[in-house]
Amino acid sequence: MQVTWKPLRDGADSSRAKLPDSAFAFPSERKEPLTNAGHVRSAIARFGEVQGVSEAERSQAFSNIKAAASYYGVNVKASTWRDLVA
Repeated sequence: MQVTWKPLRDGADSSRAKLPDSAFAFPSERKEPLTNAGHVRSAIARFGEVQGVSEAERSQAFSNIKAAASYYGVNVKASTWRDLVA
């Protein structure tokens, strides 16, 4: 799945409404912002709680989380998104 997440150069402290879609794990739904290491950890922990998304959207979100985790130095032990909802 294609990664849509992009790190923010400026504006990581912006209000959620001002963040671009590319700052979220689930960009279409604007769920789970990935603007710092703490948010990445939160997105991993709450991944299974996100409702109203398809398997394709979960796959994309997992790719986005892995990209953000790599950027912020967060270790992701899961190998697929299904590992996060088990």
